[in-house]
Amino acid sequence: MTVVHTSFKVILIVGGLCLPPTAYAADSLPRAKPEDVGMSSERLARISKAINSEIERDQLPGAVLAIARRDKLVYFETFGYLDKAERTAMRPDAIFNIASMTKPMTAVAALQLYEQGKLLMDEPLSKYFPKFGNAQVAILDAKRENIVERVPATRRITIQDLFRHTSGLTYGGRGTTPVHKMYPEASTTSGAEMTGAEFMERLGSLPLLYQPGTVWDYSLSLDVLGLVVEQITERSLGQYLQDNLWIPLGMTDSQFFIPADKAMRYAKALPIDPEGRPQNVRPVLTRPLKFECGGGCASSTAGDYLRFAQMLMRYGRYGDTRILGRKTVEYMLSNHLGAETKIQVGGTPPDLADYGFGLSVAVRTTPGIARMAGSVGAFSWPGGSGTNWWADPREELVVVWMTHTPGTGPIRINLRQMINALVYQAIVE
Repeated sequence: MTVVHTSFKVILIVGGLCLPPTAYAADSLPRAKPEDVGMSSERLARISKAINSEIERDQLPGAVLAIARRDKLVYFETFGYLDKAERTAMRPDAIFNIASMTKPMTAVAALQLYEQGKLLMDEPLSKYFPKFGNAQVAILDAKRENIVERVPATRRITIQDLFRHTSGLTYGGRGTTPVHKMYPEASTTSGAEMTGAEFMERLGSLPLLYQPGTVWDYSLSLDVLGLVVEQITERSLGQYLQDNLWIPLGMTDSQFFIPADKAMRYAKALPIDPEGRPQNVRPVLTRPLKFECGGGCASSTAGDYLRFAQMLMRYGRYGDTRILGRKTVEYMLSNHLGAETKIQVGGTPPDLADYGFGLSVAVRTTPGIARMAGSVGAFSWPGGSGTNWWADPREELVVVWMTHTPGTGPIRINLRQMINALVYQAIVE
């Protein structure tokens, strides 16, 4: 990629194609020299050396990284390939499968209804889907190989449980117990294979893995919350987000399926990962899902997601546009797990294992202990396809990292930690 600066605008030349500034969304924030916002250009230059080294070692095909500080865009760079097989250079408006980075957007939609008095935290899920009023909990044997009993839930699943993954629901692909084997494997497979009604009918017939409120376990809860939003608004989740989040924020490339005229911008993963396994990033999705799963089915760009993250970092406001009230965002970004709540081992990404959890996002509660640099109050939630973002209100910092490096191996976790270190070391004041 070539960047040509003029006195009036920035023109990007990608593969010989001139892209005007309107072709991508990151410049929604005014640009600034890193030194103007307390960062070092020299230290930021370390980022490209590190990422390009990883690309040369075939750890990832390509990436887009955006960094904003003090409401100014100080870094927006592309690396490697949009499609390595075709030798197509990465482009700044590349579209990525953001997977679980969908969850915070679903949470914001539900919090807008909360602000209107249409959705309350302690309301039971059964108010919207009555079948959950008779939920049972599976009791497993000592080896967790058999269900020995089903007992009634001691209390009903609440809306707050859905926000914070304490519902007792689970992901089928995140365990091997008999309960896991009953559940849909993931959000994406659910959206592709079932309608929303079929999905809720299936979940409503299954035993919970835990008593509601007792255990944090990563789950299909945000998919369920998205369907609650649909029931209240009588619109699809995508339609609601389009009118109440994406259009107001200027997120022109965020969607649950990619229009055919944008398909060429979809970034491709390496066909085989560095550990020799096929990579399972969803192929470009140009047809609607059976239901728009709020837990992991959206696609977006670095520029679009930067707008969303910036809005949360500024407590609900982006420029002159207010999406949520300040106190609502403060509530969202507070730790919602009490000392009595057990954290399921292996449920959180290793890099976020020592964080608390708010309403759909991990929240840092201590300056130390965690595996990465950051400030108390920083918040984040990554995507299983390799994408990541975080915001640090104390440092007035927002970072969006877009790449396709899926899988269960250490590659995507190592990249997240590397990017974190490279960004924070560039802060000098």
